[in-house]
Amino acid sequence: MRRKVIIPADVSDRNITQRERDILRTIIHMYILNAAPVSSRALSKYLKHELSLSPASIRNVMADLEEMELVTHPHTSAGRIPTDKGYRYYVDSLMSMEKLSLREKKKVNEKLTMKDMSNPEAVLQETSKLLGLLSNCLAVVEIPHLIDLRIEKIELIPLSSNRLLVVIALDSQIVRTVTIEAEFEIDAREIDKISEMINERISNKQLKFVKENFAEIIADTDLAKTPLVRLFVDSIDTVFNLDVYDDKLHIAGTKHLLANPEFENVDRVRSVIELVENKEVVVHILDSSIQDTKDWQILIGSEMNSKLLEDYSLISTKYIIGSVASSIGLIGPKRMNYAHLTSLIQYVAKKISEPQS
Repeated sequence: MRRKVIIPADVSDRNITQRERDILRTIIHMYILNAAPVSSRALSKYLKHELSLSPASIRNVMADLEEMELVTHPHTSAGRIPTDKGYRYYVDSLMSMEKLSLREKKKVNEKLTMKDMSNPEAVLQETSKLLGLLSNCLAVVEIPHLIDLRIEKIELIPLSSNRLLVVIALDSQIVRTVTIEAEFEIDAREIDKISEMINERISNKQLKFVKENFAEIIADTDLAKTPLVRLFVDSIDTVFNLDVYDDKLHIAGTKHLLANPEFENVDRVRSVIELVENKEVVVHILDSSIQDTKDWQILIGSEMNSKLLEDYSLISTKYIIGSVASSIGLIGPKRMNYAHLTSLIQYVAKKISEPQS
């Protein structure tokens, strides 16, 4: 289910006429295509075969739509552009999903298949680049929260007499390494026995659970009091300190987003740079936008409750890798082609969620 949006009473289906719906849909389609306010004369020509309305009749309908706060006119222009409320009504009640072209599907399939699918992080990075290229938007791909993944195994590798490399293999084929240092000389003969004992106790358990309960998990073993195991227990926050913002998000497509006419304004360019630099904001919006839902989600302007994002829209959905779900999204001008880009992001999410042989 998508997020339930409450439409004001004066914009409900029982009050808005079919003619008003058709005019609003067309205003949005024309504005998406041309990035310019839509005049009654341009609408009359565009709709001459469907509605055959005079510019005067269309002006009356546009005035009604403006009274319902679905469209507005910027500055002194006679043309109209959609408001956030107009886009929301369009997305919830008027939009028909567009099918991807065979060329687009082929591009996605080729690009993602070419990457080494045994390296999911490389695939996710390629996904962000591909989405940015195909959408002319800012593509954001959230790396799964590592703390939620299950541990397949841990390997201990001696680097020197007092330094140990800990290799953690997670169930999504993600591997992390960390080095711990001892104040004593490590007995290499113990390493294999300790590795085997640890893996017997933690294999297939969630990393978060292991981090919080490791001492209890190994407490009743004969090796629990050995110096190396005590070192491991004392270093547990270092070993499992994996869930940090710098490692949670791939962002790509800045140059493609800036190619949109909205960003001819220097202030808008600055806003994009600020957005790219504030990954925490993007992660928070991604996490909250699809919470408790398995479907795609669209947030428009003020719905994201972030001053940084009030001039943008976000289309997001989930993908599944290993045992956890994470998010991908497209951030673009509110004029973005919602019907097409929603289909694109769903197709890409399905592709990267496919089990790999």
